[in-house]
Formats: sequence, C-alpha cells, structure tokens
Amino acid sequence: MKALRFDGNLKFVSDALVPRRDAEALVQVIYAGICNTDLEIVKGYANFHGTPGHEFVGRVVESSDVSLIGERVVGEINAGCGICDLCIRGDSRHCAGRTVLGIKGRDGAFAQFLSLPDRNLIRLPESLTDEAGIFVEPLSAALNILEQVTVKPSDRVALIGDGKLALLIVLALSRAGCPLTVFGRHAEKLQMAKEFGANHTEIGNKRSEIHTGFDLVIEASGSPLGLTTALRIVRPRGTVVLKSTHHGTTAVELSQLVVNEVTLVGSRCGRFHQAIAMLQDCQSQLTRLISHRFSLDDGLQAFEAAAAPDTMKVILRID
Repeated sequence: MKALRFDGNLKFVSDALVPRRDAEALVQVIYAGICNTDLEIVKGYANFHGTPGHEFVGRVVESSDVSLIGERVVGEINAGCGICDLCIRGDSRHCAGRTVLGIKGRDGAFAQFLSLPDRNLIRLPESLTDEAGIFVEPLSAALNILEQVTVKPSDRVALIGDGKLALLIVLALSRAGCPLTVFGRHAEKLQMAKEFGANHTEIGNKRSEIHTGFDLVIEASGSPLGLTTALRIVRPRGTVVLKSTHHGTTAVELSQLVVNEVTLVGSRCGRFHQAIAMLQDCQSQLTRLISHRFSLDDGLQAFEAAAAPDTMKVILRID
C-alpha cells in the first residue's frame, strides 16, 4: 500500500505492508489531517518510527464485528491492553501498555489502511462530512480542558497561541461563557479567533506589555517559550493548562510555580462523542480552517505546507 514512512527521514513509499493486527479492524483511510504533533514527530518527538498520523476518517473493510463493516468511522487513538484497571474503567488514554496511533508503537493514518481495535472505532454521523470528521480528534482534545478544570463565567482566561488547536480551544471555551483573551502572532488567525468567540486578541510579541492576573491560562502555542509566558501572566494560585507537545527539552524557571502556588495541568486526548455532538453545530466554521488539500502521493509537499507559519489545517486525501 501507499504510505508516508518515517525512519529518521520522512518518505513516501508504495510498498508498505498493510497493517493487519490480530482481533482488530482494518480501516481504509479516506482523509487524514496533519497536526503540530506530526510535525514534531518528524523532528524526533516521541522517538517514533513508522507511519505517522492520528487524525482520520475512514471506512471499515474488515472486522470481527460485522455491523462495523462498511461504516464510516473515526478512531480513538489510544489502544489500551483492555485488561488493566484503567482500560476496564474505560480510560485507555493512560493505560501503561497502550500503543498510540501514529505516535507510539502503532502505524498511523498517513497510509491507505490502518488497524485499530473495534472498541476504538466510532461511527461518524451522516450529517458530518469527511472533512469535518478530521476535526473530531483535535476538537476532543480541546474539549478535554473543560473536563479537567472548572471554568466559571467570571474567570479571566488567556489562551497563548493562534494555531489550529488554539482556535478549537476558542470554540470549546465559548461554551463556558468566560471572557477570553488570545495572544498570537498572526493577525488573520487572531481575527478568526474573534469570530470563533474570543473577546479580545493581542499580538503577543511585546512580552513586556502582556497583561497579567489571569485566573486560567492555556498554553497552546507549540513553542517552548509558551510555558514561560503562561507562568508570567497567571495570577497567584491560578491554573495553567499545558497543551503543547514538541521535540526537545523545555527550559523554564519552575520557582514561580512554588512561589505563586500555581496549579499546572497537563492536557492531552479527550472524549470523541462530545466532539462529534459539537461538530453538528460548527462544522462549517471548522472547515474554514483547512488551508490546503493534498493527495497522499504529494504527502511530502503537504508536510512542507503544514510547517509554514501562515498555514492552518493541511489534509491528505488518501483513498
């Protein structure tokens, strides 16, 4: 099959093995999205080798559950062992033995086919387009913030970043009814943040002039400097939510966490069902985020486009 493969260098190949795993479904990929984590993986993040990609819409072609065959699906990216306490409680996201689609120990979605357990697959409603379905995984990650921290309408909230995930976080926070300030670097993206629900936006290059005293600061810049900025602008005993993942070591002065008694929350994957429900109302907004569409054969060009600072979402048409 055709695939993008990473072995220290990203390559397009036409002879990759179809990833069949025992007792798992085989999914033909229709669309796959490139996110910042994928860009960091090809820099060395997570020491991953294989086929990257974890945002996808596909159609089930093989499964032990015959009701799934032919269904259009998205997929929870964390495949747990299925027998530990966490998996039994329905949270494979933190299973110690998990593999993660296109990130850890499991080939991903930048290929004609992928493999996932039946329990990881979620049917996509007919009301959602294939392109809208690409946003289920990242939107669920944005909504996960609201599961982890309580956001009151009176809270002053800041978001650092104006990229793809940051704009999804704006949409998620619009449900909380809180005043939201977004700090970014791109006027067009910040304008979109306002349209998505931000109350105020600022070009964040002038660090000395950035506001302070926020109750909640969400760091989604994708930059190692983002956490330093977040700690600078959060109020004492406030909360910082860290969403960015990037290759390399982050240098940060952690004494501020102690002196100001700041709560630091790491935030990763969320639940798909609530993202699918929200997409019913906002899919036209989200498809505006798509900057470029490429075929899988042009996947290397797609990665180049995705790395450009003014690019939003890049998607690959696979099948």
